[in-house]
Parts: sequence; structure tokens; C-alpha cells
Amino acid sequence: MMPELLKTSKKVQLVLLLLVFLALCVLINPSETNPLWRLPPLLKQLPFLINSVVQYLMFEWMPIDVYDPVIEEFEQKPLFREITRALSTAILFVINFVREIFLGGVKTIVAFTSWDFVKENPWANWPALPWTVVAGWAMFLGYKLQGKGLAIFAGLTTAYIAIFGQWEPSMQTLSFVLITAPVAALLGLALGVWCYKSRAVEAVINPVLNVAQTMPHYSYLVPVIVLFGVGDHAAAVATIVFATPPMVRLTLLGLKNVPVEVQEAGLMTGCSNFQLMFKVLIPAAKRDVLLGVNQVVMQCLAMTVIASFVGAQGLGSNLMISLNSLKIGTGIEIGICIVLLAVLLDKMSIAWANRQTDYFAEQTFWQRHANALILLAILAAGALLAFVGTLIFDKDFNYFHQIPHNKGITTEPFWQAAVDWVWNAFFEPLNAFNKFLITNILVPMRDAYLGMPVIATFVLVLGLAYILAGVRSAVIVCFYLLFIAFSEYWDRALITAYMASFAVIAAGTIGVTVGVICAQNANASRAILLLCDFFQTFPSFIYLIPVILLFGITDTSVIIAAIVYAAVPAIRFTVEGLRSVPAVLQDAGSMSGVSKLQRLVSIELPIAFPHIMLGLNQTVIFALFMVIIGAFIGTTDLGQLILKAISDPQGTGIGLILGLCVAFIGLSVDQIIRTWAINKKSMLGLV
Repeated sequence: MMPELLKTSKKVQLVLLLLVFLALCVLINPSETNPLWRLPPLLKQLPFLINSVVQYLMFEWMPIDVYDPVIEEFEQKPLFREITRALSTAILFVINFVREIFLGGVKTIVAFTSWDFVKENPWANWPALPWTVVAGWAMFLGYKLQGKGLAIFAGLTTAYIAIFGQWEPSMQTLSFVLITAPVAALLGLALGVWCYKSRAVEAVINPVLNVAQTMPHYSYLVPVIVLFGVGDHAAAVATIVFATPPMVRLTLLGLKNVPVEVQEAGLMTGCSNFQLMFKVLIPAAKRDVLLGVNQVVMQCLAMTVIASFVGAQGLGSNLMISLNSLKIGTGIEIGICIVLLAVLLDKMSIAWANRQTDYFAEQTFWQRHANALILLAILAAGALLAFVGTLIFDKDFNYFHQIPHNKGITTEPFWQAAVDWVWNAFFEPLNAFNKFLITNILVPMRDAYLGMPVIATFVLVLGLAYILAGVRSAVIVCFYLLFIAFSEYWDRALITAYMASFAVIAAGTIGVTVGVICAQNANASRAILLLCDFFQTFPSFIYLIPVILLFGITDTSVIIAAIVYAAVPAIRFTVEGLRSVPAVLQDAGSMSGVSKLQRLVSIELPIAFPHIMLGLNQTVIFALFMVIIGAFIGTTDLGQLILKAISDPQGTGIGLILGLCVAFIGLSVDQIIRTWAINKKSMLGLV
């Protein structure tokens, strides 16, 4: 009987699976003592075990003698704690050093002298760079990378930030990115090379990368607070860990794609292993490696807002303060600065990745050093302009040097007036829509998810995994679900799943529809892909600002933000999938006399469907991330517990377990969809 059932079509199997699922939901009565309803929380003590291990490492493991200059005696302190604190001090010093290059200050000088020395010598003060110098450098860099267009955009971005009084927090954010991005890129490059050299290392690191790329941003903060304290240094460590995985993957991908002929040519010239890697393979994989750098930069910038929870200074912390105070106008103004900075860094890093280098050009001394000379000339011109400003403006501030926030132009009254107008003009219809959505759709959907017995959920998900992706995927997904079910957070995970499911259904429908429409025209395809590029540069937190304005602090706000955020990959993959259908197949369909609609439905969509499903896979991950981030404005899912764990001294274990629960939800969906898409592409001969 069972072999015959396994041989039936997938449609019949899916119908039978759904019937079994519904029968289990009806027959099993809710009872916390019934293992078919909820599994016992066997992993309940795991967070406390993790906390104990961390506490032992930080306060007891390997005590060593450390000289304390305050009491002028040696004290015994744990080695691990001393290592983390020394690393924190080093990171904070570098961040302050770069920050004071832009903004000036005395902390770097104090690090080498003392506060008394600075007080006794008023001249001991690092001067700030004039904003005109940074703007000039940004324009020159943009021109060298991509021409006039990027140079103009760089100039407008830096001018906007300066004139609107956001220069100091913007430079704090930029200095943060300039430290974390290179460290994450170098770490990712090293790990990528190591994975390339050893299949065993790749096999070990791949699952770690999968978990790291699906864990929510907040989860990185909880252990970092315990290990490194609070401040810019702690935020930098969390950001580096968060931003490293894409660099590892793209480095490995680039090295694997280097043609064998290139490697053989390097070996034939007598290269050592070191020379082969760094003078042949990595240069040959340059574009993929630099695209990894681009991803690292964007991940670092995306983390700046979240990192403000552990004391990172800059635009992110100011945005958090504004939203907490419900100053939406100020929040929008800061959000625009973050978006402009993100788009500028994205365009510059992409242009760097696409830039061609002529390794054989013979240049004179002046040609080789022209860029450095121009940068020095810009520095001199900016310094001169700042000096002229001291003669023109008041002593308290200098518009040609740096513009304080309270002296810059502000659009906050305009945005606040717009917010008030929206509330006054559209409050009734928006409130009615909000109540309808929550009362008639979201609450019933949430109750339906919470009303699913654990055995019914396992049958449904594992059945889908087996039917669509095979036995191996079903076993992997079973492990993920068992971990969540044996924790004490199953119900919270179901709430997270319900919110993400609604967002995915809506975002997928919108994304595929828009993608199909735009894919019918080359110009529309280019335009929508450019728009997707633009929206994907937004840090995820930015999407919450307009929905808070429209719907207040509700689940509706989180879900709509998730829909908008998650629709982007669905649109992109749909357009790319349909545009990549071979022209031969399209011509064959047209020659057989089918209409354009028939060709789309019968030929193009079936061929592009596996690629579209990969887009929906990304949509799930994006929606899950935004739902967790939405805990900031009040949800009752896993994200809320992760947010609480940040302020809990014993929250390390809880935060990590909750982060793994979120990661395993995303990885379960990823395992099913990605495996099915790969198998389907193989069947269609597209791999």
C-alpha cells in the first residue's frame, strides 16, 4: 500500500497530506500534557547551561596575574575576560581615531598622553576635517569610479547631510562602517580562501554560514553585550560577525569559478601556493570578491540602527531616539540621510567591483601619483575655505567648516506637518482598514496557527519537504522543527510564522504580478530592476518609519513593512527568470500560433518557475527578518523575547536559542524551496 502511495502524483500526495493534517487538527484536543498537542520543553534548561558556560569563561576560567595601575598591585583576572576587554579597547581606539579624523577631538591624543596633558595644552586637539574636504574627496572618488553622474550624486549627498545639520552623526556612522567593513571583508576573505583550500572546512563552515545569515540582527547583540560590554566597540563586533558570511560565500564562489586554464598557467610559471592564490586566483576572482565587499558594506550600514541598542553612536541611535519619542518628522529626516549614505556607498562599491584595471600600463611618476596630489589639493582648498569662514561667520560656528545640528536647515517641521495632515485627513479610513485587517484576518489567522497540534504541524511540513524535496530534506527539516518544538518557544514561533506567512503570501502575490507585467517590456524590466536595486540599499529599519506614520504601533505596521521589504526579491527574481527564458523557445511558441498570453502561461512561466521560487525563498527570509525587527514597535512573537533578552543580564542563552529558532524557521523553508528549485532546473535542463 505504501509503495503505491509513494508512486502517486505529487498533486494527489499533497491532497492526501492536507486531509491528514486537517484530520489531526480536528481530532487532537488542546492539552499541555498531551505530547501530540505540544512536545515537552526538553531544551528548557539549555539557555541556563549556555549562561553558565559564558559566566565561567568570563569570570573564572584561567585566572592570570594582571597589574592594576590604580591600586598599583597585581590582581587575578580571568584570561578570556582580559582578551575580550583588550580587544574592545583596541577596537574602540581605532573607531575613535577614524572618527576624530572627520570630527576632531582629543581622545586619540589622550590615549598616548593623559587628560591632564590635554588640559594643560589647549593646542592638543585633533582638528576636524571641513565638510567641504570630505565632499570634495567623495566627488573625486565618484568621478574616478563611474564618471560625472556618481560624482554629482556624491556631492549632493554630502552637501545635503552637511547643510541639514546631520554631519556629526553621519560621520560617526561612516567611521563605524569604515572600521567594521574592512575587518569583516578581510575575515571573510580569509575564511573563503580556507574553505576553497579544504573541503572539510567548507563542509563545517557552510552550516554555520546558513545559520548566521538567517539569524535575526538582534540575536548578535545579546552575547556581545556580555563578552564586550556596551558601546561602539561592542556594536562593531556584532556588526563584523553579522557582515562576514556574504564575503565568505562570494569569495568561495569567485575562486571556484576561476577557469582551470588560469590555475594551470599559474602553476606552469612556477608560482608557489601563496603566489598562486594571491597573484593569480584572487585577482581572477576580483569581481566576485569585490561584490562581496559591496555586500559587507551594505550589511554594516544595515546594522547601524540595530547596533544603537548596544551603544553605537551615529544616525542609527538618533533615529531610535526620534522613533521612541514619536518625532516622526525628525525620524524621516534622519532616515533620508541613512538612505542617501547607503545608496552612495552601494554605488561606489559596485562601481569599484566593475572597474577594470590595466596591469600593463606604463605610467610616469605624475600619472601614478596624480590621484594623491588631487586629494591633497582638495584638502588644501577646503582648509583655506574653512579659514575664510572664520573671518565671515560667528565664532560659535563656521558654515565652511562643520555645521552644528541646531544651525543647519531642517525639514522636520515640514515632515511633522505632513504627518499631522495624514493623520487628520486619513485617520478614519486607515483606522477602519487597520481594525478590519486585525479583527477579520490577522487574529483569526493567528488563532488558527496557535490551534495547530504539534504533530499536525510536523506532518504538514515534513510531508511537504518529502514530496517537494525528498527524504534528505525532510530529515533536515525534522531536526530544525524538533529543536523549536523541544524549546519552550513553540507558540511564539507559531506567531512569528503566522505573521511571516501573511507577509510572504501578500509580497509574493504582488512581487510575481508586478514582475510578470514588467518582464513583458525591456524598458520596464530595466526600470523595475533599478528600482529594486534602490530599495534593496535601504537598511531594513527604514521601512518601519512610513508604516508607523500610517498605522501606528500595531501588527499591521509590521506586516505591511514586511510586505514592502519582502516584495523586492520576488519582483527581481520574476523579472530575471522570465527575461532569461531562451529566445529559441519563445520563437518556437510564436511560430506554433499561440497568443502572447498562451506563450507566457504555457512556456515562459513554467521555464522561469524554479527561478521565481528562489525569489520567493528570499521573500520568506526577508519577511522573517522584518517581522523580528518589528518587535521594536510591539509584537508578541520571538522578536519581542529577543529584544527583552538584550537588557537581561542572563539573556545570552535565551537570545541565542531564540535566534536559532528564527534561523531554523527560515532554514526549513530554504531547504525545501531551494532543493525543489535545483531539482526542477535539472529536470528542465537549465543547470
